This record gives sequence, C-alpha cells and structure tokens, in this order.
Amino acid sequence: MRFARWLFRSAGVYGLLVLLPQYLLEERVGVDHPPAITHPEYLYGFLGVAVAWPVAFLVIAQAPARYRPLMNPGVIEKASFAIAVLVLFARQRASGTLLVFGIIDLVLGLLFVIAYLQVRDEGKMKDEERIRDEG
Repeated sequence: MRFARWLFRSAGVYGLLVLLPQYLLEERVGVDHPPAITHPEYLYGFLGVAVAWPVAFLVIAQAPARYRPLMNPGVIEKASFAIAVLVLFARQRASGTLLVFGIIDLVLGLLFVIAYLQVRDEGKMKDEERIRDEG
C-alpha cells in the first residue's frame, strides 16, 4: 500500500505543478502556438476539469484501498492524454515537448494499473489473514 500512497501523492503534486501555472499562460499560448485563443472558456474549462484529477489523486493517496475504484478512471485519464499525444506526434501535429508529457502520463497510467493490482492483492491477503485468525 505504501507504493500506491507514494505514487498517487506524487502524481497529484506533479499534476498541480504542471497544470496550475497554465491559468496564467492564456496569452503566451497564442504567441507560442498561434493562433491566439479566441474562446478562453475552453482553456479555463479544460484546466478546471484537469486540475480536479490531481486533487483526486491526492485523495486516493490518503486511503488507496478505500478509493481503489477511483484508480480506474485515473488510468483512463492518463491513457486518454498519452494516446492522443502519441497519435498527434506520429502525425506531426504535436511537439516533442508535448510528447514528453504524454510519455510521463503513459508511465503514470501503467503505474496506476500496478498500484490497482497491488492494492487488491494486499486487501485479499488481509481478508485471508482475518479468516485464518477467526477460524
């Protein structure tokens, strides 16, 4: 369970460090990746939803066994971004910098799967110990 706690805490902190500064970069995005953003509600709406996930990861880190079902959508969140970036990069529609973040999310998603399986196994072992102690 220690691995799951460490993993989800790290993913939560990393996500907040990467996403929160983007609230201040609306104009910069238009300069670095023209054209300028014409519908800022999409940017801020995306960021709001995206920031919710690192917060959820911090919640999962507090009690991985209790919040184990939330790990599945966390895997989907990581995989959806990673796969999209990999496809866009392969079609020369995403930068190498974005590819790095996509690969980070792919690795985190795979580690989330490992944590999910590990938490289940630890829960099973505790149930077996409890049954053995009662019997």
